[in-house]
Amino acid sequence: MARTPAWPPASLPRLYVEGPLGPDMPIALDRAQANYLGNVLRLATGDDVLLFDGRHGEWHARITAASKKAMQVHAVTQVREQETVPDVTLAFAPVKKGKVDFLIEKAVELGVRHLQPVITERTIVRSLNLDRMRAHIIEAAEQCGRTALATIAQPIKLERWLSTRGDGALYFADENGGANALERYAPPPATILTGPEGGFTDKERGAIRATPGATAISLGPRILRAETAALAAIATYMAGAGDWSD
Repeated sequence: MARTPAWPPASLPRLYVEGPLGPDMPIALDRAQANYLGNVLRLATGDDVLLFDGRHGEWHARITAASKKAMQVHAVTQVREQETVPDVTLAFAPVKKGKVDFLIEKAVELGVRHLQPVITERTIVRSLNLDRMRAHIIEAAEQCGRTALATIAQPIKLERWLSTRGDGALYFADENGGANALERYAPPPATILTGPEGGFTDKERGAIRATPGATAISLGPRILRAETAALAAIATYMAGAGDWSD
């Protein structure tokens, strides 16, 4: 069926697949996806789904074979081209499990391209289950309509990261105050850096301020939790210099 304003319907299940996606391309879904579509949603051969692979946009696909543990679909028509994602990195100090899951999920929904955990002196959580983080990234992308997957790197100590991060603007949320974020943000590429519970130490704050391209920003008059600060910084950036006005 040709694409119209009402097709494909927005209510179709939407899944990430390894791909690659292309016209009449057969895709074997993994066991969890087959279980979700077949046993939870009660879909069967002939039913429609939406697929994306992070590289080739979004595709309308049709289930061509289904059993209790396996399912095959065929891509039919590309319904959305691959999105252009602003080159925005969130560098964040990991917070406790549950909160960090929430942070990852919402950062993806807000549109970041890359996630970089940084270990600071006051960071409590010093290791992350990156497989679980990637699963949250995929789930968030499926829910919010992204066609590009955000990437996540291994945690790195703040001092080392500052010395190796490369060029581009660096905005760091400084609880001691800084410039009005919306007045200082410039178009991508950009990195937003937020700290742990308890904030940056004075030594860390000095090292960040001394980094080329770094600008301290203020996120308002209230004290924000670490995960709230990260999401507030992303939201203000996307509104002021990102892709929300496209």
